[in-house]
Amino acid sequence: MKLSFRWYGLDDPVTLEKIRQIPGMKGIITAIYDVPIGEIWPMDKIIALKKEVEKHNLELIAIESVPVHEDIKLGLSTRDKYIKNYKETIKNLGKAGIGIVTYNFMPVFDWTRSSIDNKMEDGSINLIYEHKKVLEMDPVKGELDLPGWATNYEQKQLKELLQKYEDLSEEGLWRNLEYFLKSVVPVAEKSDVKLAIHPDDPPWSIFGLPRIVTNKQNLKRLVNIIDSPSNGLAICTGSLGSDPNNNMSEIIEYFSKKDRLNFLHFRNVKHDKNKNFYEVAHLSSEGSLDMYSILKSAVDGGFDGPIRPDHGRMIWGEEGRAGYGLFDRALGATYINGLLEAIFKN
Repeated sequence: MKLSFRWYGLDDPVTLEKIRQIPGMKGIITAIYDVPIGEIWPMDKIIALKKEVEKHNLELIAIESVPVHEDIKLGLSTRDKYIKNYKETIKNLGKAGIGIVTYNFMPVFDWTRSSIDNKMEDGSINLIYEHKKVLEMDPVKGELDLPGWATNYEQKQLKELLQKYEDLSEEGLWRNLEYFLKSVVPVAEKSDVKLAIHPDDPPWSIFGLPRIVTNKQNLKRLVNIIDSPSNGLAICTGSLGSDPNNNMSEIIEYFSKKDRLNFLHFRNVKHDKNKNFYEVAHLSSEGSLDMYSILKSAVDGGFDGPIRPDHGRMIWGEEGRAGYGLFDRALGATYINGLLEAIFKN
């Protein structure tokens, strides 16, 4: 496996200089953030990004993410234009030698939480999801404020977009995902690029929107749309693992053995049976997931792709992007190192 770290570009206070000092760190996961969704990523920007990473003796190992335009998810008549642009971006990334591209198919909202600044008993700050509170929120009124999507739409735009989804069922979303994959996967294959879809977070419907990348059964349906290593998964243990019905060790071993696990996000959550969960430190003892078993399942399944410590708490007075500070994610990376050493020595 290749230990890697999410980096948000030159404006990220978690700099490449700091990331490279984490023991065992090999790769960087990042994206181009100043190209509008649906437009082609220019080759010069891709090369500049790659060179910046390599200056610090790190490898640009995966892109997270190339966003999918909402018109594609909705299946609108304009989707072919955006799919064509998506394919050109994949070609450019392949030419640059970047072999993994992450994306998601969540309508409108990316990962969703009820609070991004919850203070825990030990004084650390974490992200939490309280299902009842989310049900009571109206995102159109700005009652849900999260990094990543909150500033993407004006109030009127968001209302109109949500209205467009009112008549789209889960099966309709599946049809639109299939249309997208059948267009882009052949291009990814020719470009030596592996696509990796991120699960829905949380893995159930919110605000009346359909969500389909939610469990083992649906992941199997997805990879069977086109049987190719280029049609793979970016499994996030914290996303799928927030649902107690998802056995993460079983899921990861299954898709590793099928060579469809292209990228692994490694984090722990503490959940209950009422769709509430807290993001916690990576240690198994801190949450509901057996992180040793999960990682051993990946090893036993033959997974050798990139793994990154995902969302961390804010600890030791650190301030920054919610979930993406340095300290707790660096602790997560060292935990991964320790688990892997124990697994391989046993």
